[in-house]
Amino acid sequence: MDTFALVVTILVALFFTYTNGFHDSANAIATSVSTRALTPRAALAMAAVMNLAGAFLGSGVAKTVSEGLIETPQGSQGMAILFAALVGAITWNLVTWYFGLPSSSSHALFGGMVGAALAGGTEVIWNGVLDKVVIPMFLSPVVGLIVGYLVMTAIMWIFRRANPHKTKRGFRIAQTVSAAGMALGHGLQDAQKTMGVVVMALVISGHETYGDPIPVWVKIACALMLSLGTYAGGWRIMRTLGRKIIELDPPQGFAAETTGAAIMFTTAYLFKAPVSTTHVITSAIMGVGATKRVNAVRWGVAKNIVLGWFITMPAAAIVAACVFWIVDLLFL
Repeated sequence: MDTFALVVTILVALFFTYTNGFHDSANAIATSVSTRALTPRAALAMAAVMNLAGAFLGSGVAKTVSEGLIETPQGSQGMAILFAALVGAITWNLVTWYFGLPSSSSHALFGGMVGAALAGGTEVIWNGVLDKVVIPMFLSPVVGLIVGYLVMTAIMWIFRRANPHKTKRGFRIAQTVSAAGMALGHGLQDAQKTMGVVVMALVISGHETYGDPIPVWVKIACALMLSLGTYAGGWRIMRTLGRKIIELDPPQGFAAETTGAAIMFTTAYLFKAPVSTTHVITSAIMGVGATKRVNAVRWGVAKNIVLGWFITMPAAAIVAACVFWIVDLLFL
């Protein structure tokens, strides 16, 4: 039964990574596709490859997820908590994907972990949740908005006397690099979140102890599932990010992607904080768009997206708690 529970939990974790991939593929490539810098299929293929590569670039975020948010639960109850957390996160991913709302897969996972832990009587490390999840959740969009605005302002000043047609063509080429950087950052951040959950499952089952390096097969499995999910594509969300917030041109797309990638690498390496790629790129697009004129950004759409951010963690937590109670009733 223990081995079966471990296998089921790992398979559900990998399915979560897959939903994360198709849910968040828009983050990396929506701007490049909407400015026609890349065709949708070429963009998805590039994002899938870069996601795969990014997953192997570090392990700080995985450590935060596996050790910094909830106390490691024990035995079959511990496995049930992880299972419920993942189901809560997957449910929220699918709901928001269906409605084309770019919510955060990361915060769905963290909400699921907290909800399942509370339902299962496992201690939540509230300091860790505050420092590594809640504060970055509020700070990263603000930073994305400001930095996106400043980067775009700098680009407009540097190229103020350049030929507009040549400039746009140059930035269309440059966008392939900035989109690749965004996808690399997405792999670095999001594949590691699932690695952290799989490591927790292995620790609960006695196959690993904290401090051991992440097994290579865990890295490969999580990276592959994220890449496959990315290549499957999330067209509904791509429309929201690429067109509904603001119509982007290549220089704006480059500024937004460069801003997003820089923030993701900084938070992963300096703070080991699992930030939301969705929050970062959406706010960067808004900041870049505001350089045209403030009312060029469709703030009504932006308001709905921000509302989705606020309800993601509580919604995933409630679903996860309900799933835990059902598993507890039927199997424990």
